[in-house]
Amino acid sequence: MTPIVSNSATAKTRQLGKAAGPAGKSDSSGKASELDFYGWAKNQAALLREGRLTEIDALGLADEIDDVASREYDKLESALTVLFQHILKWDFQAERRLRSWANTIAEQRKRVSRQLARNPSLKSRLEEAITDAYGYGRSGASSETDLDIDIFPSGLPYSWEDIMNREFLFVPPTGN
Repeated sequence: MTPIVSNSATAKTRQLGKAAGPAGKSDSSGKASELDFYGWAKNQAALLREGRLTEIDALGLADEIDDVASREYDKLESALTVLFQHILKWDFQAERRLRSWANTIAEQRKRVSRQLARNPSLKSRLEEAITDAYGYGRSGASSETDLDIDIFPSGLPYSWEDIMNREFLFVPPTGN
């Protein structure tokens, strides 16, 4: 929907579905960004490009920018979680190793590397991401293997070198 803009003495308004508010902000029915995020975001981008800074929803934009940053951290943590889950399965269920585990390890390493390359400032939170992801990966490995969680080390047993470079070569079982 095209924003509706008026030249009233109060403030210019826009309409998002049923909610309208001054300068693209929400009214009493809720946050405009929650009612029609796409419309709100496009409107905010247009206001910024046009230099109409007094009309933007500054707090809403700040919240959304924080959310974008959080999602980037979450992508890193998620890739590390899946990576740890599969490394632990590999190490603690050698008799059940699958080629897909080695493939998943390789893929998640690429995702971690890509996330750090695209967002170098995430390196300042890498230790936190590794610690949290190891805990989640440990729980996931326990759940997927039906092994008691205490089988897996409670503390991180891997160096960064191991996490990112240790070789995981699948050798198909030989028939009897």
